[in-house]
Amino acid sequence: MATMLMRCVRRNVGPGLAAGALAGILVACGGGYGDGGDSSSSAPEQSGKPGTTRVDVKLVDFEMQLSEKTLKAGAYTFVVENDGRHDHAMEIEGSGTEQKTRTLAPGESANLSVSLKDGTYEVYCPVDGHKDMAMKTEVTVGGSGTETTDGNGY
Repeated sequence: MATMLMRCVRRNVGPGLAAGALAGILVACGGGYGDGGDSSSSAPEQSGKPGTTRVDVKLVDFEMQLSEKTLKAGAYTFVVENDGRHDHAMEIEGSGTEQKTRTLAPGESANLSVSLKDGTYEVYCPVDGHKDMAMKTEVTVGGSGTETTDGNGY
């Protein structure tokens, strides 16, 4: 009788437990698709300061990814995250502006608040020649907004 009960438990309960465990793992990991990026053209997220627009920047080895591709003149907070395996930083230079974050170790982040006026800006990593390894992009600000060009790969 005991062996018959054990066979029944193994046959009916075992797969249910495995499915439950898998469902728990998917819920814990978010269970979604994609990388969470949004390629829609909706309005950029406002940062904590009134009138300041947030732009997320991911620094990876050796690429810069900006969440917003269209910018207008105004106040911005660049939320910079180092998702790479090397130290990185972000510098923005142009139209009378030159500001940068501190050097970020892998996994670290920093905010850089800057007021952008019409013009062209170079955004790059100033660490150890990373700019020369294509870790740069150009942002043009003005009018109804403009496109950026991504620096990809090395």
